[in-house]
Amino acid sequence: MNNTCDTLICDASLVVPNKGILPDVNILIENGKIKGVQSSVNNVCADKKISVNGKYVLPGVIDPHIHYGVYTPIERAAVTESKSAAIGGVTTIIRMMRLADSYKNIDQHLKASRGAHYIDYAIHASLFNFRQLGDIEFLKKKGINSFKLYLNLGFDLNSISMDQEPGSNCINNEEVNVTPELVVATLKRASEASSIVLVHAEDPLVCSRRIADAKAEEKAHKSIVNPLETWSNCRPPISEAETISLLCRYARNSDCRIYFVHLGSRLAIETATREKTIYPGRTYIETCPHYLTHSTDYSNVLGKVVPPLRTREDVAFTWWALANGLIDTIGSDHVANTLSLKRGNGDLWSTLSGFPGVATLLPVLLSKGVNEGKVDLVKVSQITSYNTARIFGLYPRKGIIQPGSDADIVVIDLSLKQKVSPEILQSHSDYTIYDGWELRGWPIMTMVRGRVIMEHGKINESSLGHGQYVFSS
Repeated sequence: MNNTCDTLICDASLVVPNKGILPDVNILIENGKIKGVQSSVNNVCADKKISVNGKYVLPGVIDPHIHYGVYTPIERAAVTESKSAAIGGVTTIIRMMRLADSYKNIDQHLKASRGAHYIDYAIHASLFNFRQLGDIEFLKKKGINSFKLYLNLGFDLNSISMDQEPGSNCINNEEVNVTPELVVATLKRASEASSIVLVHAEDPLVCSRRIADAKAEEKAHKSIVNPLETWSNCRPPISEAETISLLCRYARNSDCRIYFVHLGSRLAIETATREKTIYPGRTYIETCPHYLTHSTDYSNVLGKVVPPLRTREDVAFTWWALANGLIDTIGSDHVANTLSLKRGNGDLWSTLSGFPGVATLLPVLLSKGVNEGKVDLVKVSQITSYNTARIFGLYPRKGIIQPGSDADIVVIDLSLKQKVSPEILQSHSDYTIYDGWELRGWPIMTMVRGRVIMEHGKINESSLGHGQYVFSS
């Protein structure tokens, strides 16, 4: 019968990407899918009814940029980080997988991931050497159609932590040199496979020289007044901009789609935007929440990240770029490390780059964006879900609430105020750069394929294992 369903969400203000907000909407869910969206519920028979009392309902957030399985093995990391994601209204996470050897060994990671997620998950595969180029077609058959290049790795800045082997608990650092030859070959191979390439755009030679100069300056003067300002100067926006332009020339020659991750400086965003006009429909820009909230004024070494936090002017421009459509998506660049690991030896140089952020992605956009008038809810739904799903081959299964799509839903309360703490975020990480911040606007329900995973900050623990591996196309 058309008027029956498993779950009926009543009295919703439905946020529709690219269109607007539909008030007084009712959403019918059956077998984990959206069965219908309608104004009337007359004669509808549902096993379960959920009234959201006019609150806004958005497509579940898709975080396209999350690192987990690096500092704890995937079978443990999947549990803690998918739980933290659900707290923040995220219904799908895309893992930045990093293996030093052939991806023909990926089955053990997929097996260890199975049954360990609360929410759905997909994978980007990072490519570090020519041997892995031969894995692209194999990975496509495994549902992976996006590949990452770390152009920041080279010269003496060539160390990176790979994912741990399942069952292991050992941090795995490797030395990598991403050469121009590898970049060109990867773009060509990815284009032939109709895949997309994600790019970390920084020039390692520029950064290496700046870091050496800063260390010499510190040795001469014995102190660093503002570590994050020093870090930003060591990895300047010009390094990003020049690498973006170079990569785009390579990409046009190969006719390869490219996606620039974590841009947060005005120069980098403007450069990538110009390239988009030259190469329309094939170039995408991602930013991160921390580039919208933190600048070098933060001056706390916990804010060390690559690319670095920038100036207050860059923060303001990034908000403008997001609201005006220059930026396509937002990813947390979440790193599930702990405070003791993060701090290293207590100095700028040994402090690890990266910090947790998946649970605060949506609250930051709601509190600092929507509630402060910098961006509207329709734009939020586009950059957190719709655009991401389309770019990475998950649409229309994900990214929208319409008949036939997965019932991935987040209900938000724009008036809810909560003080951020590591405890409420429930990650493996025991710190957050938002610690003590009062954010207004939080998800109050996260639903994945019709199942309530989080409600009012509490995780449905029986939902562990509900998360499925999602193929991208």
